Amino acid sequence: DRIEREVALTTAAIRYASALAQGYADPKKLGRVYTVPRAKADVSAGLSKSLEDGDLKAWFDSLAPQTEDYRALSAAFLRYAKLNDVQGSIPEGGAIKPGRSDPRVPALATALVANGYPDGEPGASGTYAPALVTAVKMLQAEYGLEADGIVGPDTIAILNRGPGDRARQLAVNLERLRWLERNPPKTRIDVNTAGTYLEYFRDGALRDRRRVITGQPDWETPELGSPMFQLVAHPFWGVPDSIYKDELAEKGPAYFASQGMEFRDGRLVQLPGPKNSLGEVKFDLKNDQAIYLHDTPAKAVFALPERHRRHGCLRVQDALGFALLLAQDQAVADKFREAMMKPEDEGFVKLRNEIPVRLMYRTAFLDGGKVRLADDVYQWDPKIAYELGYVRQPPRARKKIENGDVGP
Repeated sequence: DRIEREVALTTAAIRYASALAQGYADPKKLGRVYTVPRAKADVSAGLSKSLEDGDLKAWFDSLAPQTEDYRALSAAFLRYAKLNDVQGSIPEGGAIKPGRSDPRVPALATALVANGYPDGEPGASGTYAPALVTAVKMLQAEYGLEADGIVGPDTIAILNRGPGDRARQLAVNLERLRWLERNPPKTRIDVNTAGTYLEYFRDGALRDRRRVITGQPDWETPELGSPMFQLVAHPFWGVPDSIYKDELAEKGPAYFASQGMEFRDGRLVQLPGPKNSLGEVKFDLKNDQAIYLHDTPAKAVFALPERHRRHGCLRVQDALGFALLLAQDQAVADKFREAMMKPEDEGFVKLRNEIPVRLMYRTAFLDGGKVRLADDVYQWDPKIAYELGYVRQPPRARKKIENGDVGP
């Protein structure tokens, strides 16, 4: 009857508005730590006012994030959702290289078209022709792979998953954006732990962007809202008990001496120096997960496409340069330089104002004006997709990543 209909419509409107304004799934109920500040909205009051104003559509349209990121991911989602969800059938094998003949080239051409990339015909005798190479490079760039046009196992796996997989990945990341507060602090640091980069915003403008190294599978970097409050020059590293038991317990005195490590009060400590796993500077954050940002002596890793390594803390590219930038903006540059002049002493430099830091796992994001997709290294996407109504899928096998040091 009429009353039941009104109740049903009101309930549906509130649920829909809440999903737009705050997200449909609750990140704190997904079995992981999540402390990133959330969006807040009084949707019941908003519904009442929109009905009084007679413009329900405008209210609904205003609830989702009004950002360039959200609009770009929405457009990409629609693009892939409209394609037929046909999975590719490119057989595994050696790499397909530009200009070479390969019996899998026709299947490659079909898969590219199915995934929404420009049509290209194989050359004579199944040659991997320039038009196909261009399309493959577009896909590789979108996924953050080296855009060399060589069709290796990662490129084949992406094409074989089909456009439906890409639409699902975009839907998951649109949901992650809906979780976030609509007006974050204008001065902040955002870290994408899936894309492995950080962005430093000052007074609402992008001030700096650089690569980071984040936790590997089984040592995932959690999603935290965690303010930065001080810089530490020449930090000591107190080796966590878990790392000592798993990786160092069988090492001998000669190894510890070579790494600048010694036992103090029953705990293994690494002293400041060229081997110190925290490098020359540490960025202290306030959280109960023992997560922070730091330098590293292993600089070469920043040049690698895969930067999910070690134990959950975040290594920052040119960390000393980043620390100096923050110190200058905080008017503590002189204190920080003074602390850096004492290489054997750990020096603490408080920031004048804490800087909000958001550690977020986003496998689809805007990069240089283009939507980019990152590998779901932690396999966190499927659970959110299921909450959104997608068919439950078994997680894909996680990549094994070789590591060269024992740092955090």
